[in-house]
Amino acid sequence: MKKLFYPILIILTAVSAAFHFFAVAESLQFIMSSLALLGWAALMGKATESVAHHSGERLGGFLNATFGNAAELIIAIFLVKEGLFDMVKASITGSIIGNLLLVLGLSIFFGGLKFKIQRFNPMLAGHNASLMLMSVIALFIPAAFLSGLAHEEIQFLSFIISGLLILCYFLWLLFSMVTHREELGDAIDGVANPEQTETIPWSKRFSIFLLVLSTVFVALQSEWLVGSIEGVAEALGWSELFIGAFLIAIIGNAAEHSAAIFLAMKNRMGAAVEIAIGSSLQVALFVAPVLVFVSLFMGEPMNLVFTQYEVIAIAVAAFIAKSISRDGSTNWFEGVLLLIVYMIIGTAFFVL
Repeated sequence: MKKLFYPILIILTAVSAAFHFFAVAESLQFIMSSLALLGWAALMGKATESVAHHSGERLGGFLNATFGNAAELIIAIFLVKEGLFDMVKASITGSIIGNLLLVLGLSIFFGGLKFKIQRFNPMLAGHNASLMLMSVIALFIPAAFLSGLAHEEIQFLSFIISGLLILCYFLWLLFSMVTHREELGDAIDGVANPEQTETIPWSKRFSIFLLVLSTVFVALQSEWLVGSIEGVAEALGWSELFIGAFLIAIIGNAAEHSAAIFLAMKNRMGAAVEIAIGSSLQVALFVAPVLVFVSLFMGEPMNLVFTQYEVIAIAVAAFIAKSISRDGSTNWFEGVLLLIVYMIIGTAFFVL
């Protein structure tokens, strides 16, 4: 199957391009673009996993989260360009809860089936939880003050909060990667994980080359996906909220899905947690605020006012993820709990 992956990916990409340029039915364009995007995202995840072998769990997890979120950021930029702000916010919501509940849940579940108890740095888990709760507060404030503010005041508040969130994100990188790197590193209670020694699949240079190549094709497939999404939504009768929060988010999170699960099954739960929770933090603290500023240069600025349903979903996901990860250890049943919460929220969004 591994030998067939690359020919299949090339065929899917070629067919997707043909469907786009020859204006085939939007539903077929959407399906082929999604399949090709999943393939390139999976390759991106594999390449970042290879980079993690060379650079360690913390930097490897950060790179995986960053390149994994590249698909979501690119899709969101094209949605902003089309003025689909509600779908952008829904995709941000779906990305956050998808990483906290679906990606982390699947990683803990499959890793727990193979290893009875998996451990990771509890100090890192605590800081991640605090940052996630701060992100919830930052998204709650504009929604809470919506009724009492004029449009210009809401926009001003959104820019200020976005700037502070971006500042917080870079300060977190400084804290976790530089000033407190050893305390938040790969070792658990001062002892390195013995399961982390394995063969490095690709060289560092080749891994970086594949990262760049897959990012380029993810960008192309994302543009084609967005171009067909409105027609598909209308044909299926699904709301923008459900499509953005679940369908687009699941496709955009494909890189995190594959990499985090594979790492957890190799008893590298520290890297899996860093990918899942780190990716959510990156979306909340960096991707969402950046989109606010990007929209400013596209004519019509986007604000940070999320619906009450979206804020509640993010808050619930952050709360249970914090509850499960705070002790620095996991088991398969905790993964099941995360997945059940994800299905509950998904059902609610579908009904809405």
